[in-house]
Amino acid sequence: MTTPPPRVRVTGPARRPIVSARRGAGEEIDADTSLGELYVGSLLRAQLRLAVAVLLGLTISLGSLPLVFHLAPGLAQTRVQGVPLAFLILGFAVYPFLLAVGGAYVWRAERNEKAFTALLDAGPEDDEPG
Repeated sequence: MTTPPPRVRVTGPARRPIVSARRGAGEEIDADTSLGELYVGSLLRAQLRLAVAVLLGLTISLGSLPLVFHLAPGLAQTRVQGVPLAFLILGFAVYPFLLAVGGAYVWRAERNEKAFTALLDAGPEDDEPG
């Protein structure tokens, strides 16, 4: 009986971290400089504007439904197969609307973050006209 060949560990080439000569925007944020604060502040303002816009839209759209039923008593008395229309709208139709608004909010928030990441990748040197 022959002995099996010795085991050999196969690895990839040695990797060294690539050191950039220029200071990136990510380092500006890590170093807590005024430029880094400006970058982070821009992201926070964009996310705050988005949150306020969504909250305002939800308040106007869903908050006005009880007012609509109060101002239009005939609409409030309408029944669909014995169930009041107001109950159907406020109890069931609101949830697909909330899911759509939530999905749109997440999509836009991720888009803000991708724009922020692209801004960080571009760095302050790429923003200057040359």
